[in-house]
Amino acid sequence: MSDFWSTGQGRTLSLLLVIAVLMGLWEAFVRLGDIRAFLLPAPSAVLESIAQKPLFYAHHAYNTLLETFLGFAVAVVCGVLIAIGIVYSRILEQSLYTFLVTMNAVPKIAIAPLFVIWLGTELEPKVAVAALVAIFPIVIDTVQGLRAVDPAMLDLGRSMRGSPLKILWKIRAPYALPSVFAGLKVGISLAFIGAIVGEFISAQAGLGYLVVSSQASFDTTQMFAAILILALLSLLLFNLVELIEHLLLPWHASRRRQQRRAGSH
Repeated sequence: MSDFWSTGQGRTLSLLLVIAVLMGLWEAFVRLGDIRAFLLPAPSAVLESIAQKPLFYAHHAYNTLLETFLGFAVAVVCGVLIAIGIVYSRILEQSLYTFLVTMNAVPKIAIAPLFVIWLGTELEPKVAVAALVAIFPIVIDTVQGLRAVDPAMLDLGRSMRGSPLKILWKIRAPYALPSVFAGLKVGISLAFIGAIVGEFISAQAGLGYLVVSSQASFDTTQMFAAILILALLSLLLFNLVELIEHLLLPWHASRRRQQRRAGSH
């Protein structure tokens, strides 16, 4: 656990340093160039807007996070089940796999209005878009992990009269977990993007809605504040999944490499 925090602290400090330098350059550019706020607000004005209305931004952030988590949960459950079906069924592999690849090629912004027509304008269409965007990498990485098991291990399980369910639970699933988490880390970021896309189409709350409404009223400072919060939340969600991966997979080779690097320092 300590190596995770040491690695995370190092990355966080590096990120904060880069952000501080960029914010300083941004502030200097706006002030020295005498740029009007509706074109490009200064970072100090953006942070002041957040500080003046914390509950307002928290309300919109809560709605976006709720849509993201619900959509991600649907994508995880459906994605893992679909991946298992693809691995165990040639018919599902030939049908579902091709369908998912085709759907992934379709721009989600073109599908989102259909969900509004089918599901209404409340929470459901945003959750559906988030799930649709996130499910593809989860399925692909889970299938890859389930199929990457050493055939000798599978033969050993069958020779010991292990049922397909037991082989899945005892052999395939543990071996596939690193690949599954690789898909989850991509999926949580895509679910977040999907929720925002859904809010762009139809919403009454959420950070995506706030960006669109701010653009309509030319409130550029509020728009930048929403974008800044979106960036921070995206980083937080990715690191949350990575923390869960670290807690559940302390035996993985990547963790041992981190421990060796931490020990060398």
